[in-house]
Amino acid sequence: MLKVGVLVSGRGSNLQALLEAARDGSLGAEIVLVLSDRAEAQALLRAGDFGVPAEYVAPENFNSKDAYDQALVEKLKARNVELVVLAGYMRLLTSTFLAAFPERVINIHPSLLPAFPGLNAQAQAVEYGVKYSGCTVHFVDERMDGGPIIAQTVVPVKQDDDADSLARRILEEEHRLLPQVVRWIARGKVRVIGRRVLVEE
Repeated sequence: MLKVGVLVSGRGSNLQALLEAARDGSLGAEIVLVLSDRAEAQALLRAGDFGVPAEYVAPENFNSKDAYDQALVEKLKARNVELVVLAGYMRLLTSTFLAAFPERVINIHPSLLPAFPGLNAQAQAVEYGVKYSGCTVHFVDERMDGGPIIAQTVVPVKQDDDADSLARRILEEEHRLLPQVVRWIARGKVRVIGRRVLVEE
């Protein structure tokens, strides 16, 4: 079974969706480690509720981003992690980390990339006046929210939406899409050809 490590920084609702799918057997993968860059991350408690090892790794204990990422890599490799999922992880990964897991790091972002990368994507969408937004699961590279797109789900932007109401509806789709993509990868259905990602039906 595919061994998954999850990096988190906050509440961990996407982690919760993954943990529930792993527990009921629908994920096709085992979550073996959760790591956070924030001690107060609720996601750590969620992992503990499911009996999954979870650890806070303090960035201030390292003299560089590369050193920090190398420490994360060593912890993940010690658990034989094969796929790394960023679930609300707020740090950009270095080439040190990405080289250790080539085409094996995925992220979920609350917009239809390449539109509205970075922080506050929902507010960006509302302010821009788009009629549709959504969420994207993509492979991670050294560009912010710039890696090859695996899957997207579209969410209409209502006329009375604000950033919070749009974020809530997008989050519901994130909770469905992220486990689905992990399931595809666990079953060997995902191939990357340049910037294109092909998913076998």
